[in-house]
Amino acid sequence: METLLWQVEQLPGLLAVSRSGQVRDWDPPALDRALQWGRYFQHLHGRFRAQPRLRAALGQRLRRGQQGPPLGFPHLGRCPELLGLSLLGNRSLPPAACHRLLRSFLLPPGDQATAGPCSLGLLARRKAAVHLLPTPSSVLARPEELGPQLRAEAQLLLSRLEEEEEEEEQALGRVLEQLPGPRVYQVLAALLLEQAGANPGEEASCREPAGLAAAVLFWLLGNSGRLSAFCRLLPGSILAALTARYPQLGSPYLQLLTDWGSRLSYNPLCGQWANSCCPSEDQLSWEELRERFSCFVRGPTPLREAALSALKKLKTLDGDFEVCGLSVWSDLLLEMQADTSLKKGLD
Repeated sequence: METLLWQVEQLPGLLAVSRSGQVRDWDPPALDRALQWGRYFQHLHGRFRAQPRLRAALGQRLRRGQQGPPLGFPHLGRCPELLGLSLLGNRSLPPAACHRLLRSFLLPPGDQATAGPCSLGLLARRKAAVHLLPTPSSVLARPEELGPQLRAEAQLLLSRLEEEEEEEEQALGRVLEQLPGPRVYQVLAALLLEQAGANPGEEASCREPAGLAAAVLFWLLGNSGRLSAFCRLLPGSILAALTARYPQLGSPYLQLLTDWGSRLSYNPLCGQWANSCCPSEDQLSWEELRERFSCFVRGPTPLREAALSALKKLKTLDGDFEVCGLSVWSDLLLEMQADTSLKKGLD
């Protein structure tokens, strides 16, 4: 029993290594050994889940000496997914080992290949691997969509959340705490796009989001810091596509753009708008601000009308100037009117 407890105690270390630069030395056999450990931990979960005393002992040993987010007995059952998410997001993993990882999603061990309650997770992993294997560096045909690796991670996240027994909002928050900072927002964007299931060019539906999409939006909109990071880290084309599908993102995102634009000041010597204080991660340059509003104007009618209405209102509040350098909002409108590619949207 002590040997078993010692083995379980190694799981936090295994997950930490899978997120670190140490994996740059992994070859395919090393990856196979790590995945075997993951399946072994999953086997322990299935074997002892109906024995409360052993579950408690394993969970207690699992939490011993942890420095990151706490792990518990249920994480043993999701160990292959935890490893997969960590390794897929780790750029240090060599190409050969990464290819073996993706092959493992397509061709899992024989005891996992049969139909049953876990088949949904298996199908999600296979679908993700199919998107990744042909051209790992490729992107999808439309620029509004995220690349295949993020879609794969979104599929794995969805698979894991489907296995949770708690309320979706609670499960979502706990799972997201274990994902690396900036990456989590990109994965969530991919998940929202997958859940919407509509073309980015289509106008937003009036239906309220349900299920996992509703939980993700609640998690994002319920915290200003999360929403700011989400909107700051994602490109304007992705945010415009998401706002077209989830209208409740529109007003908070436009308010953030207003806040970021208000921090710009005009430098008459350079003839450019620049940040008026020390640069930080939570700021946009003039070029970024213009690009994000341009994505709104190029989008469906509701997005275009919302963006132009906001710009015109801000321009009026600033004095309704028609001269460059006096109002960032006046200059944005003037540049968009001069951009022939936006002319149709502004008419």
